Amino acid sequence: MAPDPAATPPQTARLVNLPNALTVLRLAVVPVFAVLLLSDGGMDDDRRVWATVVFVLAIITDRYDGLIARRTGQVTEFGKLADPIADKALTGTALIGLSVLGLLPWWVTLAILVREVGVTLLRFWVIRHGVIAASRGGKAKTVVQALAIGLYTLPLEGLLASARWWVMAAALVLTLVTGVDYVHRALTLRRTSARAARAAAARRAAGQRTDAPDAA
Repeated sequence: MAPDPAATPPQTARLVNLPNALTVLRLAVVPVFAVLLLSDGGMDDDRRVWATVVFVLAIITDRYDGLIARRTGQVTEFGKLADPIADKALTGTALIGLSVLGLLPWWVTLAILVREVGVTLLRFWVIRHGVIAASRGGKAKTVVQALAIGLYTLPLEGLLASARWWVMAAALVLTLVTGVDYVHRALTLRRTSARAARAAAARRAAGQRTDAPDAA
């Protein structure tokens, strides 16, 4: 029998490796980022700047942990699970913190978080059928979203403070549009994957055996 291309291959990479270390580091700095951002009710400009630095460095690790894992054959089940959790923990903490400080409307934070959590659940829902690769729109969303959050965490004034809303608006539009696209791709994958085709063939075969007349 041919192997299932959608099945999870045996894990051969070591659990303790550089990509996983970067993922764990990203998770570990989330509370540090939150403390810096929320210090003195968000009125400490120096700590807001440091919060932005921590956020940017964490985003950089997000860019490279997966790249290193794929290129060096160090992909692990832990990494597959922890990486999206670390991403959502970082961006979720940033958005919630900005809303707590009154810098970002709560409806924007909730809209983005619902989409992000929803897409993560979709990925797990179809994991036995295959992997939903990040689309160009999804990658653009990540970049614009990170830029918008970075601008909001900085203690900006004047034109830049006004411009960051438009960057966040663009991030929100990309977030929602790509969310709809992921839903469509997930439903299509579950319907057309090799696993789904075999399940349909098995059901047809079972139906034919049930309908066949008993032997005389």
